[in-house]
Amino acid sequence: MSDQAALPEAPALPHTFRPGRTRAVLLAAAVAIFAVVSALALLLDRLSPGERISFVLTGALLASVAVILARPRVVAEESGVTVVNFASTRRLEWAEIIRVNLRVGDPWVFLDLGDGTSLAAIGIQPGIDKQQAIADAGALRALVEAHAREHRD
Repeated sequence: MSDQAALPEAPALPHTFRPGRTRAVLLAAAVAIFAVVSALALLLDRLSPGERISFVLTGALLASVAVILARPRVVAEESGVTVVNFASTRRLEWAEIIRVNLRVGDPWVFLDLGDGTSLAAIGIQPGIDKQQAIADAGALRALVEAHAREHRD
């Protein structure tokens, strides 16, 4: 059986891959954290105005951490792929990507690049939704293969 026969259908471009369930949990947690800490600041009578403000700012800080953790995504477009991780963004041309890897036990997809390095693509991760991550990795692999064929032809 050839590799191309095993590849899933490539999605239409542009396409954004992101861990949907993980993102929903993190964003809900961010809202809940901010709401609970802010409510505590308002309900505790013994707190001074400065302490109340520090509670609200602490809640905002904790919520912002959850929002940053929900940031990762992989955006595939005709011109290439943009990998957005927690604190960095990297733009890749299709020709730079040699292979898309999601092995058993990997926390997220790794992209093998033409310069011999590997780039974590945290936007595709099997954490909460393993089947979706496998499907997304396969779809990105199909896109890489399709665009690699275009460059070879």
